[in-house]
Amino acid sequence: MNLTKSILLTVCLGAALGAQTLFAKPRPERPAATSKFYEIRVYHAAPGKFDAIVDRFRQYTTKIFEKHGMENIGYWLPTDTSRHEIIYILAYPSREARDASWKAFGADPEWKAVVAKTEANGRLVSKVDQVFMTEWEHSPKLKLKEKTPNRTFELRTYTASPGKLPDLLSRFENHTMKLFKKHGMENIAYWITTDPTKPDDSGQPRLVYLLAHPSAAAGEAAFKAFRADPDWVKAKGESEKNGSLTVKVESTYMTPTDYSKIK
Repeated sequence: MNLTKSILLTVCLGAALGAQTLFAKPRPERPAATSKFYEIRVYHAAPGKFDAIVDRFRQYTTKIFEKHGMENIGYWLPTDTSRHEIIYILAYPSREARDASWKAFGADPEWKAVVAKTEANGRLVSKVDQVFMTEWEHSPKLKLKEKTPNRTFELRTYTASPGKLPDLLSRFENHTMKLFKKHGMENIAYWITTDPTKPDDSGQPRLVYLLAHPSAAAGEAAFKAFRADPDWVKAKGESEKNGSLTVKVESTYMTPTDYSKIK
């Protein structure tokens, strides 16, 4: 082959490869986890004050949160009406931003006036529980949207067996989340706890995640079908050859308040 033909062949091959690259269908990529810092807060109402604390969030608190750079994610009430609690999730740019926002919120004259007005006959909250979290890298992108009719949400917390959290997360990534979707459960978001003062008994973080169902009954039925699914039975068996991956699983079914950003 002479030099001219060789050059022409090289140019043609390069053009073909370039065209193939240009028109190639891009590979889908999983969205990267956000760097936001999240907090679950559970307010236990003082006796007889449940409606008042729910209403204070509706009229005042959520707006003042936003004023101080706190992102309202969702507000829920347990479907178990014997639990006089309001459960909500906030997001912040960072842990430092979270602390600064709460300091400014507590010092805000507008908030102080609200407290004086709403607590003239006693405190509304008897106890506050907190959980600090960051988004798990394989979590779906959290979408603040409403659906009609409103969905029922399920907040689940998994305490892994000592040293088994990586195996548990791997099982969720490779099997559990896909099987949840197969059985009609909506994966909303997944987080890993970060609070060093509240680790589990083995000193490792916990997995916290949020699912959505058409109703609590639908959620219970979906989990029953999920647990009987041969694919799940196989995945669970193979992943637990050396023992269970969890020592504790907690679940709370919740309904969104009328002012929740996600419903």
